[in-house]
Amino acid sequence: METSTPAGTYFVNQQSVNPYHPANHTGTTNYRLIGPETVGAKHIEVLVGVVEKGQGAMPHSHPGIEQVCYVLEGRAIAEVGGQKREMGPGDCCFFPEGMRHVFTVVSDTPVKVLVIYTPQYAESPDKVIRG
Repeated sequence: METSTPAGTYFVNQQSVNPYHPANHTGTTNYRLIGPETVGAKHIEVLVGVVEKGQGAMPHSHPGIEQVCYVLEGRAIAEVGGQKREMGPGDCCFFPEGMRHVFTVVSDTPVKVLVIYTPQYAESPDKVIRG
């Protein structure tokens, strides 16, 4: 049985989606590539984030949601579970569900990061705990 997607396709690019500024982040613009509204995804969300110099995600956690960040461009420091590491292109980190994390740009250029959530986060206020 074939299903259709909201957009009628399974292929998406950054220019075809509306940018948004996520809560609890500064200097950040996200582009939701994979989600219910783009390809009909039900259990995963994929986005590209562009984060300006010195900006990023303030301390927060996502109850019941796992998150992966893969750095495409620039450099940032990620903190999670008592660990802290500077990341550059090709580096990846995992934020377990409910675990407090921070992500801060340290390069002179913006960071471009691929982010994967499962299940979907969709910027729902009830799916984040600040601090």
